Amino acid sequence: LFNINKTKFTKPGIVLLLGLDAAGKSTLLYKLKYKERFSTVPTVGFNVEMVDGKKNRRKIALTIWDVGGQEKMRLHWRNFYQDAAGMMFVVDCSDRRRLEQARKVLERVLRHEHLRGLPVLVFANKQDVTGALTATELTETFKLRKICSERDWFVQPCSAVTGAGLEEGFRRMVQLVKITSEDTVKDTVKYLKNKSAKSMKM
Repeated sequence: LFNINKTKFTKPGIVLLLGLDAAGKSTLLYKLKYKERFSTVPTVGFNVEMVDGKKNRRKIALTIWDVGGQEKMRLHWRNFYQDAAGMMFVVDCSDRRRLEQARKVLERVLRHEHLRGLPVLVFANKQDVTGALTATELTETFKLRKICSERDWFVQPCSAVTGAGLEEGFRRMVQLVKITSEDTVKDTVKYLKNKSAKSMKM
C-alpha cells in the first residue's frame, strides 16, 4: 500500500469518500487505485487507500477514507470530518428511488461546520446503466449550484465498474484540495496509523 522511499510528498490531504450504501464507493476506490475490478461487500467501518497525484508538477499523496454508507454508519461520518481537505460523494444515478435520500444526506453533510468551504466532487456513478441520471440532471436534481455556492465543486460522470471518468474526477479533486506543508512518506505512514487507531475506537 505504501512505497517508503526518499521522495518528498506534500503532507497528506485527507479526502472523504462518502455516499449511500451500494452507491459504488469501494468499487470506485479500488478501480482508481489498482485499475482492476474487485468484488466488494458492504463496507462496515472504513477502507483507507493512498492514491498518488500531481499538483503544480509536484507529487502528492491523497489519503482517501471510504466510510460505510449504511444508515448506522452515517452516524459516525462526523468523526472523520475535522481533518478532511475535501470530499468525494458518490451517487448511484441508476437508483432513482434513492436519489432524494442521497440528496438529503449530501445536503446535511455539507452543512457541518468542519466541512464548511471544503471542495466537493460528486461522482455521478453507474453511467453504464441504461436510464441512469446524467451529470447535468444530477446537478439540477440535487440543486448543487445552491447548496455548494460557497465552495468549489464539480460533478464527474463515471462508471466505477468500467473505470470511465474516475481518473478525470480524481485529477479534478487533486487540483481542488489545498495542501501546503511538506512531510516525508515515512511520517505520512505514521500519521495514517495513528489516525486509523483513533478511528477504530469510535
